[in-house]
Amino acid sequence: MDKATILRLASRHLCPDRVRRFEQWGVDLVIGRRRGYRLWDVDGREFFDLHLNGGTFNLGHAHPEVLATLREASAALDIGNHHFPSEARAQLAAALAATTDGRLPLCVLAPSGSEAIDVAIKSARWATGRRKIVGVEGGYHGRTGLSGAAGDAATAAFFQSDRPDEFVTAPFNDLDALRLALAGGDVAAVLLETIPATLGFPTPQDGYLQGVRRLCDDFGALYIADEVQTGLGRTGRLWGVDAFGAEPDVLVAGKGLSGGLYPMAATLLSDRAGAWLHEDGWAHISTFGGAELGCAVALKTLEITQRSETVAGAAALSDFFAEGLARLQDASGPLVEIRKKGLVIGLKFDAPDGGLRMSKALYDQGVWAMFAGFDPSVLQFKPGLLLSLRDAEDILQRLERAIRSF
Repeated sequence: MDKATILRLASRHLCPDRVRRFEQWGVDLVIGRRRGYRLWDVDGREFFDLHLNGGTFNLGHAHPEVLATLREASAALDIGNHHFPSEARAQLAAALAATTDGRLPLCVLAPSGSEAIDVAIKSARWATGRRKIVGVEGGYHGRTGLSGAAGDAATAAFFQSDRPDEFVTAPFNDLDALRLALAGGDVAAVLLETIPATLGFPTPQDGYLQGVRRLCDDFGALYIADEVQTGLGRTGRLWGVDAFGAEPDVLVAGKGLSGGLYPMAATLLSDRAGAWLHEDGWAHISTFGGAELGCAVALKTLEITQRSETVAGAAALSDFFAEGLARLQDASGPLVEIRKKGLVIGLKFDAPDGGLRMSKALYDQGVWAMFAGFDPSVLQFKPGLLLSLRDAEDILQRLERAIRSF
């Protein structure tokens, strides 16, 4: 199809408001071919991908080893039967548990981060006998039932899914406010993105996450770390909580675990949080949770992500962007703040819609990067783990031109 036909059909049958909004912003991207950290519009225009669909394409589009794994697995495997154990599921669950040094030995596999968050909340409620969940203002955890009720209240209220008696929030980086929220002794869990993505990647202050851990212990609540966007090497450690020295009771992974090729997410549970798995193995089931093809893909993705050369390359890339972005932050310019932990980067501009406008300015320069939905003054700037330094230099040059055009 030509672009006009695709946009017309999408506007009529799929996502009319989204098409209209992007049109207002001057973005008419319809992704066609994609490879590595580049994608091409169906009309042939080339872009660097610095959105990565929230980190889904950490390893790039169609990583050759991951793609080969999917093809090889498809000769012998399919979705599988979710009622039964399987080699693929057992291998992935064991590998994920090993990444936490056994602190989170149990695992529930899911087809999306939203469902994995639902599992995390249900597990905390079962373990504590309590219902209330405390999140942070501007948090985002998905759009399904429980995940949609957590985090941003206005978003939940859109579908009348808000439950202010069960889901409350406190400001990010505010331990005093969190203590007040926990003081009633009725909270099942604190649910927290390690670095809140849709809020624009504000970085946890020194000691904040350890303070969350202590407060949860003091008031008998569990600590759920949402690592759907910050996990899998993006902070310089495999899991973001490890970069900040925090130990959750539950960790949720998604997006990048898919290798960009097969939907996959996981909820990693401590013995306490996952004790329900010993009591009722059918308490949570999902037909596509732990699809065996997806497990093969996720296992290969996890292995590549943990390779020493991947870790070293990502660290070098992080240093490169730290130096390069600092050069672009002029005291009199529109870039007023660089929020950075490894390759988790938010660029804050001096206008309320500065991140949104920078998305368009970069689009005009052949780079796609998305603004933060809950703070459009911030641009989410997300390099992939395997991006070359040559491409990184090219991207910085395009960013510099975009800033000058502001």
